[in-house]
Amino acid sequence: MTTTLDNTAIASLSRIVGAENVLADADSLDRYTGDSLSPSRAFGAADAFERLADVVVRPGCTAEVADVVRWANEHRIPIVPYGGGTGVMGAVVPAHGGLVLDVKRMNRVLEVDAESLTARVEAGIVLGDLEAVLSENGLMIGHDPYSVPIATIAGTISTNGVGYRACAHGPMGEQVVGLEAVLPDGRVIETRDIPKYSSGPNLNHLFIGAEGAFGVITRATIRIFRVPESSQFASVGFDSFEEGFNAASEMLAVGIRPSLLDLTEEDGDVTFHLLFEGFTEGVAAQAKRAEAICDAAGGYSLGTEPTEHYWTYRRESAENYKLTALGQPRKVRWNRWRRRRGFDYLHVALPSSKVLEYKRQAGDILAAQGIAVAEYAIWSRPELFSMLILPESGDPSEARQRLARTVDRVLELAQDMGGAMEYCHGVGVKLNHLLAREQGASHDVIRQLKQTLDPNNIMNPGKLAL
Repeated sequence: MTTTLDNTAIASLSRIVGAENVLADADSLDRYTGDSLSPSRAFGAADAFERLADVVVRPGCTAEVADVVRWANEHRIPIVPYGGGTGVMGAVVPAHGGLVLDVKRMNRVLEVDAESLTARVEAGIVLGDLEAVLSENGLMIGHDPYSVPIATIAGTISTNGVGYRACAHGPMGEQVVGLEAVLPDGRVIETRDIPKYSSGPNLNHLFIGAEGAFGVITRATIRIFRVPESSQFASVGFDSFEEGFNAASEMLAVGIRPSLLDLTEEDGDVTFHLLFEGFTEGVAAQAKRAEAICDAAGGYSLGTEPTEHYWTYRRESAENYKLTALGQPRKVRWNRWRRRRGFDYLHVALPSSKVLEYKRQAGDILAAQGIAVAEYAIWSRPELFSMLILPESGDPSEARQRLARTVDRVLELAQDMGGAMEYCHGVGVKLNHLLAREQGASHDVIRQLKQTLDPNNIMNPGKLAL
């Protein structure tokens, strides 16, 4: 048995969840250590991958989660909540070892309320499975990332992910109505399943985007939506990114909220992908006004095929990951990047009025360091700006170090311009070193909350710079 926990500890955990749900063999510990982030893309956080998990525990209900957490707190054993294992920032890397708490056995749909348009589900349900259940009733989820086939509901809440329909429905955190969670001392708390109240702070936000640092999400009530009665695709070309950006800004300023809004500059071509969904008259009106706005900004129609193709294949990379890497040993997951030149995908959030200036300054920094930008994009909202970057030349080791230094510089630029260094995937271990810089005195408050609720620092230690 390859674990630093002794047989007495394993026996105690087995009594809680059953021996078949306590894994301590070498293969399981390897498979559960980390997500899709590889050390080669972790830059300065590569040493976090040196520590394996000590044990994997798979609870089947909230009571079992609470008992496991209570036991871990008593023995001061780190806990890493684990959903689909599909993150890209290393949020589930057990940087201090300890217990990986896999919640995928907790995968039931508890209630679908078609009148209130909410669904109450357990933490480990995969988005695609929930989508299938809802579709039988003419309903759908609003969170539609590429990872629908593999990601769990609690994982997407814990990273406050952004999906393809985020322009209309917001990121995952905005779709959370209520939560049940286990605190670090084993207490179970529930927030009310109502969309708005003014009787005190909303504790949902203690867990949204917190990467499990304050407790384990065990249940969520989320907003759901009727399947649209009408939909309309549009693809618009522009001669410059700036023209497309101005069109997107004007659309949102007048109240147009397409489901999909993606402006991408790649290989010199600028394409604006749009999908309008909803009731028939609203779709027609929004599409017509959006076309006029794009025309006025210098856009020209590319028909519907580019965006239809984009939409049809938007989850292809997740399906491929599911087939080739999900649940595989770390070397299999990491080797997916072995033949690729070093690269990084950056997602920064800025006041929309500063995006174009940021694009210019970041481009100058990257060019001076011999790093090319393969793609610029805004995704769902003008203030959410992305870049795919890669070194143009150099020895692989030198190029990787240069890329790491330059990534920090352009992320710090976003912070200095009043923005945030990530809007999509969370911080994990990859960006952990920059979080305190970004949050300033706010990070002191977060640290005080952590010390109050988790004085033994058992909940995903080493994340959120805590």
